[in-house]
Amino acid sequence: MKLGLQLGYWFAQPPVGVAEQVAEAERLGFDSAWVAEAYGSDCFTPLAWHASQTSTIKWGTAVCQISARTPVATAMTSLTLDHLTEGRFMLGLGVSGPQVVEGWYGQPFRKPLARTREYVDVVRQVLLREGPVTNDGPHYPLPYPGGMGLGKPLRSIVHPRRADLPILLGAEGPKNVALTAEIADGWLPIFYSPKLDPEYRGYLAEGFARPGARRTADDFEVATTVSVFIDDDVERAADAVRPFLAFYIGGMGAREVNFHFDVFCRMGYEAEARKVQDLFLDGRRDEAVAAIPTSMVEDVALVGPPDKIRGELQAWEETVLTTMLVAGPPEQLRRIAEVVLG
Repeated sequence: MKLGLQLGYWFAQPPVGVAEQVAEAERLGFDSAWVAEAYGSDCFTPLAWHASQTSTIKWGTAVCQISARTPVATAMTSLTLDHLTEGRFMLGLGVSGPQVVEGWYGQPFRKPLARTREYVDVVRQVLLREGPVTNDGPHYPLPYPGGMGLGKPLRSIVHPRRADLPILLGAEGPKNVALTAEIADGWLPIFYSPKLDPEYRGYLAEGFARPGARRTADDFEVATTVSVFIDDDVERAADAVRPFLAFYIGGMGAREVNFHFDVFCRMGYEAEARKVQDLFLDGRRDEAVAAIPTSMVEDVALVGPPDKIRGELQAWEETVLTTMLVAGPPEQLRRIAEVVLG
């Protein structure tokens, strides 16, 4: 299993020490580094900034939100970054959720699977550069119907470095995971748990079996963020993860629609997730964090002494995961690499 560095997105201020983290990850032989966005910092600018200081590590977005940009704009940025990184860029895309899409970007969330399929097709047209880019779909029509009537199909004036630049999709629900296996080069799950591996394998197999699927299980990348906290005290290590889980279960979505909440329900934590969500949405965030059981943390994270983590690693290595994305300052990255990679 490969290791990747998850830089995530900014919170109130730009994070400190990122350059040191990136340098150490590259020195340790990490395969990749990833940048995210929510509704503050964007994913591409920090990626370009930090990638310029590296020479071997690959760079990806985990994830770039589809509703933030037209597919052609995303393709333009991708082909630009692929040239600047000398072929080390990977495009990770995700639909986000209705709260962010409709509340922040002012775009409709309806039919996310159809929008994703259409979006990826347009991006690939730009990267292939076989002819002018057109699209007859209802979500991203090209040329634009109506308007002044002067729009015409165009082809990128820049020759992309790679027509097959890897595109990965962030997906959580069964239908979205199957679509990912059909049209993408990889999958960026969130809150992956080894206990759900058989279920996920079924969704992926459905996508791989569809006519025209790009990949097979043998050449499909699966990279997920796994919180790793090494500490002789298991509960103290778990406490470092609880706020993150509470925020996503309780706050990254509405009571009616929260895909992260749904993932934990599929793990068997519906009652616990409901309690966390209710407390969080009622403004009782400290109680929501405290309501996260240790077993829930251990299902999606590696916490505790080194020997405990090494013993639990086998379950992760037997899953479909190919890359484990981790975070932390240089010293923590060194300890993680020592434990995970041996």
